[in-house]
Amino acid sequence: MLVVNDKDSIAIECKSNLSIDEHVERLKKIKRLIPCYKENRILGAVAGMVIPKNVATCAIKKGLYVIAQNGDHLELSNNSTFISRTW
Repeated sequence: MLVVNDKDSIAIECKSNLSIDEHVERLKKIKRLIPCYKENRILGAVAGMVIPKNVATCAIKKGLYVIAQNGDHLELSNNSTFISRTW
């Protein structure tokens, strides 16, 4: 999923089995493959119903937002000191 506004874009991988490294590689290509967003700041996120702790930790270390299910709603797993990576 790609969500955009005037200056930012966030690419979100939504899967039951997340592939963090593959998503990071896709993030590196967005500006080249979709030139209309070449001036945008590209952010990344992963989302899933169940995200194992080690996968969430890996995603956060790579600068991605982590969106996980908690009961009946979704929430960010990143703490308040998290700084996202931009591509």
